[in-house]
Formats: sequence, structure tokens, C-alpha cells
Amino acid sequence: MFVREAELIREQIARRSAAGSGWPKFIKSWLFSRFSRVAVCATIVIKFSSNRRRNVAKIHLIGNAHLDPVWLWQWQEGFAEIKATFRSALDRMRDFPEFVFTCACAAYYKWVEENEPAMFAEIQARVAEGRWVIVGGWWIQPDCNLPSGESFARHSLYGQRYFVAKFGRIAKVGYNVDSFGHHGMMPQLLKKSGMDYYVFMRPQEHEKQLPANLFWWESADGSRVMTFRIPDAYTVRDTEQLTHHIQKHGEMAEAEGAPYMSFYGVGNHGGGPTVANLLAIRELTEKGCGDIALSSPDAYFAEVAALDPPLPVLRDELQMHAIGCYSTHSESKKYNRKAEHRLLSAEKWSSLAHLLLNLPYPKQQLLAAWENVMFNQFHDIMGGCSIKEAFEDARESYGEALHLGAKALNAAMQKISWNIGTMKPQVAALSKEKDSKLWEQDDLGVPFVVFNPLSWEVEALVQANKMLAGAEDDTGAPLPVQKVRASRIDYDDKWDTLFPARVPAFGYRVFWMYRDKAAAAKPSTGMLRAEPYALENTYIRLEFDESRGSLTRLYDKRPKKEMIAAEAAVPIVIDETDSDTWGHGLVRYRNEIGRFADASIQVIEEGPLRATLRITSRYGASVLRQDFSLRHDSPDIQVKATLDWRERHRMLKLSFPVQASEPQAVWEIPYGYIERKTDGQEVPGQQWVSVSDRLAEGGGIGIVNDAKYGYDVLDNDIRLTIVRSPIYADHYGERDDLVEYMDQGIQEFSYGIIPYAGDWRDSGIPRKANEWNVPPLALWETYHEGPLPQSAEGIRVSANNVIADVLKQAEDGNGWIVRCHEAAGRATKATIGLPLHDREWNADFGICEVKSFFIPEDRSVPVSEVDLLEYGAR
Repeated sequence: MFVREAELIREQIARRSAAGSGWPKFIKSWLFSRFSRVAVCATIVIKFSSNRRRNVAKIHLIGNAHLDPVWLWQWQEGFAEIKATFRSALDRMRDFPEFVFTCACAAYYKWVEENEPAMFAEIQARVAEGRWVIVGGWWIQPDCNLPSGESFARHSLYGQRYFVAKFGRIAKVGYNVDSFGHHGMMPQLLKKSGMDYYVFMRPQEHEKQLPANLFWWESADGSRVMTFRIPDAYTVRDTEQLTHHIQKHGEMAEAEGAPYMSFYGVGNHGGGPTVANLLAIRELTEKGCGDIALSSPDAYFAEVAALDPPLPVLRDELQMHAIGCYSTHSESKKYNRKAEHRLLSAEKWSSLAHLLLNLPYPKQQLLAAWENVMFNQFHDIMGGCSIKEAFEDARESYGEALHLGAKALNAAMQKISWNIGTMKPQVAALSKEKDSKLWEQDDLGVPFVVFNPLSWEVEALVQANKMLAGAEDDTGAPLPVQKVRASRIDYDDKWDTLFPARVPAFGYRVFWMYRDKAAAAKPSTGMLRAEPYALENTYIRLEFDESRGSLTRLYDKRPKKEMIAAEAAVPIVIDETDSDTWGHGLVRYRNEIGRFADASIQVIEEGPLRATLRITSRYGASVLRQDFSLRHDSPDIQVKATLDWRERHRMLKLSFPVQASEPQAVWEIPYGYIERKTDGQEVPGQQWVSVSDRLAEGGGIGIVNDAKYGYDVLDNDIRLTIVRSPIYADHYGERDDLVEYMDQGIQEFSYGIIPYAGDWRDSGIPRKANEWNVPPLALWETYHEGPLPQSAEGIRVSANNVIADVLKQAEDGNGWIVRCHEAAGRATKATIGLPLHDREWNADFGICEVKSFFIPEDRSVPVSEVDLLEYGAR
């Protein structure tokens, strides 16, 4: 019937044209549209008749509105667009009883709830009716590579719990249709958040070949979610495209032997399904045009699960798309890393202060901070591809989060330190007669409390912001000190004091600092010296080229091995004129056009604890200053860098060629790690990367950092991406003299070079990366009585490869949550304890497994394992 109708319309057009008769424009447009729809409908009928004979199920039409709250507009405009889109969806539901709407992102619903409660009540009614379907389960649709593992856990925790509180249900389908790639630990994070299914679109077929668009996706721990890749687009605006997609997806369903989803609706700036969309679908349905239905991802996956077709299994990450986004807009990426760690530290010390001293836990304050961080992890903010004004907003939002975290952290640390017993018999009352800045009396010393937020004992060099003569630990053992330059110049006061601190796991320790009394410290063991172009200690020797400033030798004395194959720490300039902001269509950045040189080298520290060379090099109008430091007791090299970047359409990378005949490259990813090919592709990573030799002797170098996410490794050469300078939000647009470039000016970052022997799993790199990002915290104190000892351990974890990332109050308020993850790819049995809470339990960890434990307030109730939503384990 439909084929014949199409032929009749085509004959009318031909006859009219041959006779020279014109058609009114609107009639001609309707005829062509009608011809196209009818012809496509005929094809769909034929295809689906064949499909039904082969028992292939229907096409699920997914009405949605992808909403970017920030991109080429600011969040205020996104806020307004979300309300308008939700209003439009509700209107469509009123006018089309068959219409089903799908939408993610808890943040959007909260905005509407707070700003338009009447509309929110309508949405609640439609959700209860089953026609408004909540998916995603996360606070926002984030970048799915760059946030930390714990950030992904918080998206689930706060997003899913919001949906339970407001709609009485959690999302069952994970949903990130516009994110720029998906890390390999996502299946575990989804599964432990109540989501058994996942929908994405990027990478698309030209970026990553998959055995099918419907498959099982499995992470290293064995978690598995049924996953669907949208084959074309999550937005469909016009009817022609809609009918074309239905036909195409029917053919795909036939080829793959499984039902398919086809998405429609105006997106990005909101909009959703249009009246024209729904009229076209109604017409196709009424004419019996194939086995199609207005549906939702929930209904789709339920049908597939019931059919239980054989599906391929993918054990890999879903990459690569928009490779420039791993390094675009350095400032927001640095704030993200800093805020993530700040909030975790604030939670830990707030928990301890409550458990020990009943300080009220700042739950709402910390939640508000996490909401800011999660919002800024939206893929167009975290990915660095929004407009300049959007990043000014992000700076404000990160600032608020950091400040809220700092207030909670300070309150907890102050509460604990003030309750430590530091009184000395000789003190009758507090007095500052001796010094205007210290409360020291006579030569009794003044307490300096050092806090360690990490779940293992840390040995660190701590800098006290006073010039002091001596230091002791809480047992009275004298410690070596070193005078180092301060950041102030107050008359003759420009020096600080460096001393070594060993601090218990997630604990604190009091150190006694003396203004005038020099402690008879034992000399530092081993050797440490700085030469004009070299640094050396008991473990390693470094040598630098005096004109280029590059590292020419890294000799490890322990295995007696040269660790670099060529000059290292080399600042390489890459031309990326052919790249847009995202890096669309590219797979690597390797077009080298120059290197920093014209170096000057200066010894700026030389003492018993640390020696430092400052290397300043130049390229064009840009200047890079790197301070290379060696400690007396470690082979690890610490580098603090300040970059004044003035290049445009250029990228800066630091190169580290590792001595490895058969290189193996491994990166940290959220709550896990991944090994990748050493093919020079630009890839995302978290806090560390390692390249080692696969041969029997092993050994290699790890690079840790405090603010970077982009890397590449070609053969044995690690390159850490430091900065890019594309145009703001440039999607291969017309470039003129008025465009503005990113990351111009001064920025600071730091990295560490970790040489090691043997297997990377035994190198301690995951721990060292966390130590790099979460240094000890310190407070000056005075003399007072208190119930707390001068040293305390807050947690014990028996396995070195298990990291306790989280200690926080449970969301239900009746206990505490400890979250740990296995970091080295080795199944492990671990004993975990909270000594100050008199708790201990055992747990088995699989490879890269994340486990969450609920510790009830009532100590007679045993510790239990829960999921990421803090419900009973699934």
C-alpha cells in the first residue's frame, strides 16, 4: 500500500513538472515530505516484516533532550533552558498520551524543584505514571575520564539518593550520551551504584570498532553491564532525519539480531521532542509502519534481558574522542584535583573529630561543596571546551567548594589539636613574652601538630613557617632541621624551617619546635650534595646539561643502572594549529617544532635534608622554571615548576625517555589502572604513569603529578602534557584577530620522577602519587591539658596494595563509611581497623575492586559491606 502511494505522489510531481505547472511552495514541500515518509515507511514495513519472521524485536524510539547546562553559554542560560525544556516535555505528554520522555542529571531536577516547585510536582506525577523516565543516576553527565574514582562514586551517591528521596526510585540505566570517552572501571562503578545497563555514543564507529552496538562491558574486577552505543546521534530534529534513522536502525537490528534504540528530540541547548516529531511517529505507527514504539532505555533493556541474546563481551576502555580535552584549560583541571582531595581530607578529619570529641559533622556544608565539584565535572567544563565566561563561573564555583572544604578541615583539625595534652609542668599560664609569634616559654619548645590524611604512615619533609633552632618528636628524640627560604620578606624574617616528620596512618603527631635551643640531632644517614650541574644522594645521581637544562643522566645506584635512554625532563613545543579546542579527528600530538633551551642553573638549597637546583629555560616569549629537589632519604625526584606561557596554537610536553628495551606502559585511571600500547596516542590518565621493562630484570620510571591528565607514550618515551593554547570553544571556526587563547600567562604545577627496580606493582607508585597530591597538614599549638595523646593512628590497613580513600559519616547519619580500593592488580586479603573507634574487620579484594564498609555507631552491631549508595551490598 505504502509503495503504491509513494509511486502515485511521484507521478503527480512528474506530470505537473512536465506540464510546466508550478506548485505552491508549501504544497511542493509537503508532497516531497509525504513522498519521503511514505517511501521510507514502505521500506520499514518490508524490513520489519522480515525481522518478525526472524524473531527480531522492535525499534525503541527514545524521546529525549540532551541538555548542556554549560557550553557555548553560561550556567544561568542553561538553568533557564532546562526549565523551558521540562515545560515542553510536560506539554507534549498532555497532547500525546503515548509520548514517553527520558532525562538524566539530578542537578537539573534539583534546580527545577527549588525554582519551580509546581512544575516539579507535575514531573513527579509523570514519573510515578511511568511516562517520564529517569536515567543516568548521576549528578550530571560528567567527563568520564578525568574525575577521580571517588568523584564518580559521589555522582552516584548523591544523584541516586536524590532520585530516591524525590521520586521513590533509582535510575537503572547509566546514561552519558555526550561524554568524550569512558574509562575502563566504569562497569564496576555503575554496577555498585544500582545500574546494570549503560548508554553512550562516543567514541563512535570511526573512532573505535566494536563487535556490535549492543554488548557486555566488563571491568578488570569482573563487573559487567549491558551496554548500548547510540549509532548516529542523541538528537534528531527534523522528520526526514527521524524516518531515515528508523529505517537505518531497523536494518542494524536485523543485522545484529537484537532490538535497537533510536533517539529523537532537539538537544544540546535543550528542546526535546517536537510536535512534528511526534506527529510523524504517530503517522508511521497508525499506518502499521514497522514494529516501532515510543519507549525508554529502561523498557529497551528489559526487553533485551528477557530475550537474552548472545552478546559479545568487551574488556577494554571506550576511547578515544576529543583528545585535546585531557589538557585543555589547565586552571579548571588543577582546581578539580585540588578540590577532590580537599573534600576527602575534610571528611576524614571531620569524622575523626566527631568520633573523638563530638564535633558536629558538617554534612550539608560538605554536600554543597561536592555539588559544586560534580557540576564542574560536566563534560564541556571538565573537558575545557566551553566559552571563556563559563570558566570564570567555574573558578567561582571551585573557590566556594575549596573554601567550604577548608572551613570544615580547619574546624576539625583545630578541635583535635586543642584537645591534645601539651601542657608542661613549668608553665603556669600562657604568655608571649619570649616571642611575638610563638607561645614558647623559656626553652620548653612549642607544639606543632602534623596531620596525615592518608591511610598509611607517611615520612615527609614538613616546612614550619618560622626560623627555628631545633626540633624534637613527641618522644623527645631530636630531629635534624634545615633553613629554607620562605615566601615572605618581613625585614630580616625570610626563612622557614624544614624537618623530617613520620606521621601515623590517618593520624597526627606532635613535634616540639625550639626558637633558640638547638637539638642534638643525629647526623642524617647517607650522603646528599648539590653541584653546579648535578644532584646526588645515597640512592641516585642526576646530571643536567648546562645550556639546555635537560636531565642528561639519572643513575640509580641500587640496581646500578642508567634509568633514562636520552635527555629527560625536556620541555618540547608541539604545533597544534590544525587542532580545534577538542582535538577532533586527531589521535596524537607529536608535531614537534622546538624545545626550551637557553638555560640557567642555580643551586638554591643545600643542606642535610634537601638539595635543590633551579633550572630556568626559555622558548620564544615563554619561560619555564623547574626546581629539582632530592631528599636525603629517598631516590624520588621532586620538581616544582612555574610556567609563563605565551604561545598560541602550541602545546608543551615534558619528555622522559626510559631505559627499557621492551617497554610496558601503565596509567592510573579512576579507581584502577590500565596498560596501553606505546604507540604515541594522546590518552587520559590520573595521578601517575609508569613505563618499565618487561624483561626479567624489570625496573622503570614513574611520573606522578598534581594537576595534569594528558599523556602519551611512544615506545619508551613518556610525555606528560603540561599546557595547550587553543582558542576558546573553537570548533574549527573562522579564526580572526579577535579570538582569545587559553592558558596564557603564569601557572604552577609539580611532578615527581620515581625510579624503581622490579615490577611496577612493587614500586609504591600509587601511594607516592597520593602523597604527592595530599601532603601533611600542620597547625601551631600552645600549652594546654587535653584528653588526646600526642600521637595517634586513625586507621590500619594490612595490605600495601589496598588504599582507604574515604572515611565519612553515612548518609543516613547512624554510622560511618570507609571506602577502599585495590590499586596494584593483585587479589588480596586485608584486615582493616579503626583503632580510635575500636573496630576491626577482614575483607577480600579482587583485582581493582572497590569496597565500601558501613561502621554502625552502635559498636555491638558488626561492620557490613554496602554498595556505593550506602545500601546493602548487591
